[in-house]
Amino acid sequence: MEEIVKIDSVTGYNTLRGVPTLHPLVTVLDLSKAQPMPARTFNFGVYAVYLKELNCGELKYGRSHYDYQDGTLVFIAPGQIMGVLPNVKKIEPKGWALLFHPDMIQGTSLGKHIHHYSFFSYDVNEALHLSDKERQLVVDCFSKIQYELEHAIDKHSKMLIVSTIELFLNYCIRFYDRQFITRDTPHKGILERFETLLNEYFQSDRPATEGLPSVGWCAGELNLSANYFGDLIRKETGRSALEYIQSKVIEVAKERMFDDHKTISELAYSLGFKYPQHFTRLFKQHVGHTPVGYRNLN
Repeated sequence: MEEIVKIDSVTGYNTLRGVPTLHPLVTVLDLSKAQPMPARTFNFGVYAVYLKELNCGELKYGRSHYDYQDGTLVFIAPGQIMGVLPNVKKIEPKGWALLFHPDMIQGTSLGKHIHHYSFFSYDVNEALHLSDKERQLVVDCFSKIQYELEHAIDKHSKMLIVSTIELFLNYCIRFYDRQFITRDTPHKGILERFETLLNEYFQSDRPATEGLPSVGWCAGELNLSANYFGDLIRKETGRSALEYIQSKVIEVAKERMFDDHKTISELAYSLGFKYPQHFTRLFKQHVGHTPVGYRNLN
């Protein structure tokens, strides 16, 4: 069984890359001046962001392989596992890496809101591809952090470093919004495919046996991570993926409401609800009437 190497500190990572540690909780690396990562599988205990500017090897993330292209950002959160495959092309890496320990942001605004940056849970094949101007903004942020690391640590250091990391992550939200709009062909038509997936599911007998489709299941059927899929649907529709699924359930329920041969409970079970009262509650939230009241009104 392959050994998984734990990276649980900034110092440990810097040692692996052959660079000095300027701060125990945060580091910025110019990858052209660091030793290449060995071809191993790593379990990260820190936050990591990689900006690769040259195709220089392949990553394995879960079951997916990903070739870096110019100006690509990949985000890794504590607890995630990433494998580095051999660099058979023997091309020297070029780009940047930013790593920071969770302790660095404890007690800060960023620490309270880090879970809002859902791209830390995207799959590697959902990486952020940057324009030249976006890439320059990223490098500027990394350079500012590097400047603070090379400056003598004082009472302002943590605030300036953390605020710069937060600024960088907020830029990345904007960049992802742009990517959702101008995304590559493989991600085009996701909303249409989502709609088709739901239609086919509810036209089958699967809801009665398997229950309501979850966001995670839909994302998996569309070959996307749950977070990326959810953010993409929200960008397209202004609603969460769960709200979209619930809306579809209500739409189908209305169509089937006038089958007098089915009780409301039987209808609820056929739609995938384990408990009819949950269906009644959801229906009333969306329609303003209980299923029985809606049936009687119509």
